[in-house]
Amino acid sequence: MGSFSIWHWLIVLLVVVLIFGTKKLKNIGADLGGAVKGFKDGVKGGSEAADTTAPAQQVTATQRNADGNTVDVEAKTKS
Repeated sequence: MGSFSIWHWLIVLLVVVLIFGTKKLKNIGADLGGAVKGFKDGVKGGSEAADTTAPAQQVTATQRNADGNTVDVEAKTKS
């Protein structure tokens, strides 16, 4: 009663295959594998990517005033 035998696991596997089907299980496995691979690449290349990316450019006052659609948030606050 403490642990499952091989027969229990085979029955569970059979029920899962019958419910979801092999095509959906294949897609789930491929998606999960891609996510794990992407996570590993992100962790491995995280420090390299941080060094190679260029810093964001700051918006200067002349650039802000050149665009007529820019809204200064501090000027729009209620008193």
